[in-house]
Amino acid sequence: MRSIRLRSGGLLIAVTATAAALAVTAIGPAAAPAAAAPTEATSPQPGDACTTADLGTRHPYIKSTEVSPTITHFKGWYVTEGTTGEQAVTTTTTTTIKVTVGLDDKIEASFAVDALNKAGVSVGLSVKMESSTTSTESNAVTWNFNQPGYYGVYKGTKKVTGTYGSLNCNRAQQTDGSWALRWAEGPGSGSFTTYTTLEEGAVRCQDQVPAGSVMAEAQTLLDCGASTAKTAHPAGAVAPTAKQRQDRLAQPAAPAERPRAAARAAALDCQSAVYKIEVPGKPLSWGAPLLANDGVRLRPSSIFSAHLDNWRLCNVTESNGVLEATLWNWGNGGCATIAEQDASAERAILTTASCAEDDLQRFYIYRDVPGSTSIGVQNKYTGSMMGHDRYADGEFIRQYSSGRQDGTGTYHLTGV
Repeated sequence: MRSIRLRSGGLLIAVTATAAALAVTAIGPAAAPAAAAPTEATSPQPGDACTTADLGTRHPYIKSTEVSPTITHFKGWYVTEGTTGEQAVTTTTTTTIKVTVGLDDKIEASFAVDALNKAGVSVGLSVKMESSTTSTESNAVTWNFNQPGYYGVYKGTKKVTGTYGSLNCNRAQQTDGSWALRWAEGPGSGSFTTYTTLEEGAVRCQDQVPAGSVMAEAQTLLDCGASTAKTAHPAGAVAPTAKQRQDRLAQPAAPAERPRAAARAAALDCQSAVYKIEVPGKPLSWGAPLLANDGVRLRPSSIFSAHLDNWRLCNVTESNGVLEATLWNWGNGGCATIAEQDASAERAILTTASCAEDDLQRFYIYRDVPGSTSIGVQNKYTGSMMGHDRYADGEFIRQYSSGRQDGTGTYHLTGV
């Protein structure tokens, strides 16, 4: 007998003794044990304490999950007395699952990978944590049919969906009136989709299979009540039943394209205070570019800075203790922004552009307790935190989806 063939790292539910015994005589040996789920690292929860170094970071947390067995490739196959044995069956793609986090299907950023890892841990499954889609999987299934009958030859997986939130570190007032830094839900929530490694097999209507398994889902798609399942056919492929055709048409639409932020000329209402955004305890601070094709860099402040190191907070609002503002530069008259074409790119460079009503030019500012000028800065549109790779004159300020975990994304908002 031929056992079910799975790729390395695959997940398969072990069948019951009754089903296993039947599988030996009908469709192959029992399934292998499930792969171990990933181990979750220590992760903050809403309300946990955080530190000043965490102001420039963020973490995903899983709010809800759902696991559903899903058939991705299927073919009805009829085996007669003279056609038993190993056969290669070319299946048809029935459902395409694409790994997504939010509106992005390019899983490159650390925040997206962390979110998928936490999702896998929460349901106890090993899931895809990289850009992937089931439509790229081979649709060929080789199976040893040792009894005649009507089979559903399939590939399938466990589809894992749910919602996530974003935790940011910010000041919070305690019941006694004191202040402390706490992890709190910030912007950047959304939904995710991923899946486990594909498994393949063949199942008949009369087979007893575990409820909630991929095999059971394939048996449902076999549509055992249809005339196709009860009528003798020549060996080989069987035309899809009405239910199979209906299920294919019921596939969910592809994720919507990431919406573009609106851009138009803006009249800014700026506060009178002027600030430097400094590296704590160091002489370098954010310096806006003189040239349009340059970015915001760490620069020393001096009489030659020409106010390129001076920033004002404009159109300021506050919600749950988090400031939202446009960062206007006194030196070049532009507003800090992430270029639209780079919005989804990890480590995209912060630059300046003509000020507009545009979420790419809006930033959340997370503050330390009163008396401290320490802050973390997050782009509203991309959700990424601002930081720098290393402390050096001329080093770019960039966006990082999870922030700089070494604390280099924490800055001082120092009044001039």
